[in-house]
Formats: sequence, structure tokens, C-alpha cells
Amino acid sequence: MNTSLNAGRRQHDLEAAQREVADVLVVGGGVTGTGVALDAASRGLRTVLLEAHDLAFGTSRWSSKLVHGGLRYLAKGDVKLAHESAVERGVLMTRTAPHLTRTLPMLFPLHAGANHFVMAGLKAGNALRIAAGTSAHVLPRPRRVPGHEALALVPGLDPVNLTGGLLSYDGQLVDDARLVVALARTAAGFGARVITRAKVVALQGDGAEARDTLTGTAFTIRARAVINATGVWAGTLAPVALTPSRGSHLVVDAGAVGLTSTALTIPVPGERNRYAFLLPQAGGRAYLGLTDEPVDEIPDVPAVPESDVDFLLATASGVLRRNLTRDDVIGSYAGLRPLLRAEGTTADLSRHHAVLKAPNGVITIVGGKLTTYRKMAADAVNATNLTQLPCRTKDIRLVDDRPAPTTPIAPGVTEADVVHAIRHEGALDADDVLDRRTRIGLVPRDREKAAPEIAKLLAAV
Repeated sequence: MNTSLNAGRRQHDLEAAQREVADVLVVGGGVTGTGVALDAASRGLRTVLLEAHDLAFGTSRWSSKLVHGGLRYLAKGDVKLAHESAVERGVLMTRTAPHLTRTLPMLFPLHAGANHFVMAGLKAGNALRIAAGTSAHVLPRPRRVPGHEALALVPGLDPVNLTGGLLSYDGQLVDDARLVVALARTAAGFGARVITRAKVVALQGDGAEARDTLTGTAFTIRARAVINATGVWAGTLAPVALTPSRGSHLVVDAGAVGLTSTALTIPVPGERNRYAFLLPQAGGRAYLGLTDEPVDEIPDVPAVPESDVDFLLATASGVLRRNLTRDDVIGSYAGLRPLLRAEGTTADLSRHHAVLKAPNGVITIVGGKLTTYRKMAADAVNATNLTQLPCRTKDIRLVDDRPAPTTPIAPGVTEADVVHAIRHEGALDADDVLDRRTRIGLVPRDREKAAPEIAKLLAAV
């Protein structure tokens, strides 16, 4: 199986795809689109994936990097979605991507007057884990910890009136964009043609008109079935009604805010069952998120508004030893959730997914969330009615070939990582490396420092 993606393979696949009739054409190179490509290709379907920009260019790189177990949905009475999330979390952590996930301890601080009913919810979440068949060795049972242990786990906590904490466990991705790249490469290993910088300008049930954005050349792809997996942009290619929601995160120095390897769950004042998270990351960083605000415009790269910065800093400061200010923010990012349109606030809208078929035959997969991408992909492929073979992806381990570290060029990134991204992970320019194969670009000062070295490596490889 050749799982390498690079400029040479892209050109070969682009030329070959124009000569053939694909079984399945997938539009969109995020977690859903690459998941669909893997599902289809692993069932023996001739598969082509077109992505307008780069793999994980859109929402899939802007998540909280959590593999949720569905506790939030259980609190809303949606047992089916909660169970589905817990099952898919277990699949990712124990079967398909144990090398791309880790067990994340999460502390809910208990101050005087805190809502102690949270523990009941955590026990319900543990019941979900058991029902999903995930071992307690992977995700330990929740427990209450005394104040001194809570402070040892999260030294930055405000000790005033701290009575203890509730310690639970969930899944965390090493990186969401890396999951997408691994899906794309694994799909390529099954024969899928993965073509980035291919912007679809017209979509029908039997193919697409597209443009190679590297050369400006127009081309046509023919297919027996077409799946629109473009997330918040799905409505530009098919008649789909969405209510996008913005989720913003701030990047901070973990040591400066008193975070170690345990995440902090922070109740949002005045809200019920709504929380912010302070999440440890590689390289001594932490992400503080997240918001849930409706948006009208859908830019390629969403910006974090000042109102979201104020909200997140104030929420975190309510439980920390010191107040956070803008001086603590070393980077930020925001993603747009492709929520199905319905009544109510975006925080209340369903995270269920839907498979919709347009009059022209285009199949659109929308809604859902990162954790359940595999189920979404299976449903989309099933909707093509092109094969009687069942979904195989539960038993397909995603590609895993990490380079040996060499000369560092940024926190947690070496020259070998960059070369590997160019030769095997489909990185075509410096932005691909800075913003998606690594997360150097989230911190502007790190980006400025690393960019010249990456440019040299791109020229040399």
C-alpha cells in the first residue's frame, strides 16, 4: 500500500482521474470527506477526492482536539447520540487511531457553593463508557479529589474556597489536522485519488467541473455517485440550509496559567450545562475555548472577535489564581460548525448528522461532529447504493509512520517533520506545513521564526 501524498502523486492522480469514471467523487478534504474517501475506497469503490485548498483547511483543524464521549448529549436527553459518540471515541482510541489519541484527565473544580450534581453526570458518562465497551484502563472511572490534589493537578487554580474537584477522563487528539491527513493517506493506500488545490465550481450527480488552482486549468471529473462533504460550505454546491456556529479558542502558555497535563473544565457563569475548557497541548501550550455563536458570513479562515476573547478570559479567570489578560494570549483560532438549520440558539441545535440527496443526485453529508466522522462517512457511502459490502473502517488502523527527530525548528517540530510532510503528507507550500501539518502558525512569533527554515526545506526536497 502506497500511502504517500506529495506533489508528484497529486499530478499523476489529477491526470488519471480525468481519464476515468470514478465510482465515488468526494468533494471536501476535511475529516468527513477524507473519512468518506477511506470508507468508499476500502469497500473497493474507485474513489476521487477533490479539495479546494489543503487537507484539513476548514473546520476540521479548528476543533478543541477532543474525542468526546457524548456526556453533553446525555445531559440533553439524547441517549442515542451520546452512545454513538462513546462508541466512536472507543474505536478511535483503541482500534483505528491509538497513536493519534491519548487519555486526557479533566478536573472540574469544586468551590464553596458549587453544583455538586456534576458528579451524577460524570457517573452517567462512565456508564456510557462501559456500554460502549471501552476499558477503564483506557478511560478510568471518575472520582472526587480533595483540595490539595486538585491544586497538584492544576496549580493555577484559585485556592480560595476550593473544596476539591471532580476528576474524569475523556479522549484527546494529538492534533485534529493530523487525523485528517492520516485518513487521507490511508484512503490513498486503498487506491483513492486525493487531489488538493482543486476547486469545484459546479456539481452534478454524475460529476463535477473544477479548476486546478495551481495552474488555473479547468477540468472535469465523471462519477457514478457524488458526495458533497464540504461542511459549512455545503450550501454553495447543493440546496442545504445550515446555521453555522463559531467556536473560538485562545492559545496561551500552559505554564503561565498554571496548567500541567490535566485539563480544566470551567462552568460558564449563569449557564446550565455549558462549560469552557483549558486544554493542555504539546510544546507547553494550552487552548482556552470555546464559544458557540451564530454567524452569517462564512470566510475561508474565520477570525476571533474581541467579544469572544473577553468572554473566554473572564470565564477562565473566574476559577484561576490570577486574572488572565490579553497579554496572556499568544495566538487564537476559530472554526465554524455546520449545524442543520432549526429553531433555537446554536448551542441548542442538534449535533446529529444528516444525509441529503438533491434532485440532481448529489448526496450531501452535513451536521455531526469530529468524533462521529466514521459513522457519518459510512452513512454517506451507504446512500450511494453502489455496493453491498458493509463498512470496514472500524478495523482499519490509520497510517502511522513518524520520522525520527532531528534539528528543532519550533516547539515540538523538527526538520524531519517538515521533510516528512512534504514527501508523504501532501504539503505543497509553507502554509501547509505551518498551519496544518504542524501548528507552528498558531503563535505568530513562532511562525515568523520558523518560516525561513521551512522555505529552505521546501526548496531542497
